[in-house]
Parts: sequence; structure tokens; C-alpha cells
Amino acid sequence: MAGPVARSLEELGDLLTHPAGFHPPVITAVRENLSILKVAGRLLPHQRTETEPDPARVPVLLVPGFFSGDFALAPMAEALRELGHWTSRSGIAPNIGCTRELADAVERRLEEAAERTGRKVAVVGWSRGGTLGKIATVRRPDLVSALITLGTPNTDPLAVNATLALQLQLITRLSSLGVPGLLGEDCLSGDCAQEVRGWLLADVPDGIAYTSVFSLDDGVIDWRACLDPQAVPVEVSATHMSMGADPEVIDVVAALLAALQPTSLAA
Repeated sequence: MAGPVARSLEELGDLLTHPAGFHPPVITAVRENLSILKVAGRLLPHQRTETEPDPARVPVLLVPGFFSGDFALAPMAEALRELGHWTSRSGIAPNIGCTRELADAVERRLEEAAERTGRKVAVVGWSRGGTLGKIATVRRPDLVSALITLGTPNTDPLAVNATLALQLQLITRLSSLGVPGLLGEDCLSGDCAQEVRGWLLADVPDGIAYTSVFSLDDGVIDWRACLDPQAVPVEVSATHMSMGADPEVIDVVAALLAALQPTSLAA
């Protein structure tokens, strides 16, 4: 595919049928794993370029995906800073804790970013980070100018491939054995899961641009679960695990942010 494509839910038609379980084609799974090699070099530590934030650009809070941390979004953060955006890390590493607790942490970081810049913040969340981003948005819409999710299954957070499902089972088992700081069974099927579901079903207020970036070549998340009816869907060709560093996705995010006007908290 040549580039990102804005798609309406009507255009996607019968493809929206959500199958029981998610079993990506073998070629998709292979491409997913190979994509890590494609972006690995961009994730290596290197000297950051000093940039001056542009007051005409919105500040951005970046939230990483499951099993990753802020380092995974470093290429995107650097690209956005070079364009003049002030960026904030989430402080999450790794993203494997209780959803409710992590949502609280993202909300605190959102408050700090808004207070420091004096402006509403655009939230960009990758995979589970997009779920945390939507929760923060519906809880604190007064602080958010836009929400952009990348490969985020906000209509069904458990629409994942078999490998990730096994990893979730292992983490919840370790949590039940007393290992601290891990996602527990309550986050998948208990009170925490029900509370999270309520937040995900809540409306994103008018005036907050909500975009869901997804890929039909996603081998980790069932892309159909990324099509939140409240969001504008934008299709890219990236794999799931490369989205945080893929140049195409970074360009899409940059273009979406460029269309926003900075808004003071008083507005």
C-alpha cells in the first residue's frame, strides 16, 4: 500500500465481522516478527537533538504499548520534537501492570504536562497505551485536545493473538502468586475489567479529535477491534510491533497533530 488511507466504517463493509478468536495468517505473523529488525536500529540509544518547542504546535503525551516502555516511542517523540512539539513521556516501564493503576498514572502525567505547558495536550497511545489514553481522555477531557490511538483494540481489549493471550495468562498467574506490579485476573474479567469497559464505552466529548490508526497487516491485535465507532479510522501498512517507530505511522501522527490549534487550559 502506498500510504495511509482514511477509511469509513461503511467502506470496510463485511470485513468488520469480528471472528471468534484472532488467528492471523502465517505470512502476517512472519512479517510481524521480521518488522522488529526493520526498526531495531531506530530504537538504539543515541544523543538527542536539542530543539525549541514551537508555541504554534500542541504539546503531546506519548503512551507506550503492552510489555514496552517509553523507549519504544522514542523515534516518534524525537520526530515530533524536531517539528516543534513539546513531548512528555508516560513514565511507564514496562506496561504490564493493573489497568486501573496505570490509567491513574497516565492521568497524573497528563495533568503535569498540561500544567507545565499551560495548554491542552494531545494524547498519542500505542496499543494498550491507546486504551490508557482513552481512559485519561474521558476522565479528564478538560486537559485533552486530541486522542490518537495506534493499533489499539478499544472495542475489545482482549482481541489478541494466541501468543499474547498466553503471555497475559502467565502474567496474571504470576500476579496471583504474589508477584507485585503485574496485571491481575481482576483486570481481565473482574471489577477492574468492568470499570475499564465502562470508560471505553464512554463518549469522547465533542471538540476532542479522536483518530484510530490501524493496519490490516497487524499480526498481534485484531484490527477490527481498533475501529472504535467514535474514532476516525486511518489505515496504514505498518505491522503492530513497528508502529511506534515506523516512518509512515510517524508521518500520519505528525500530520494529525499539525492540523490542531494549541488551546489554553482556560479555553
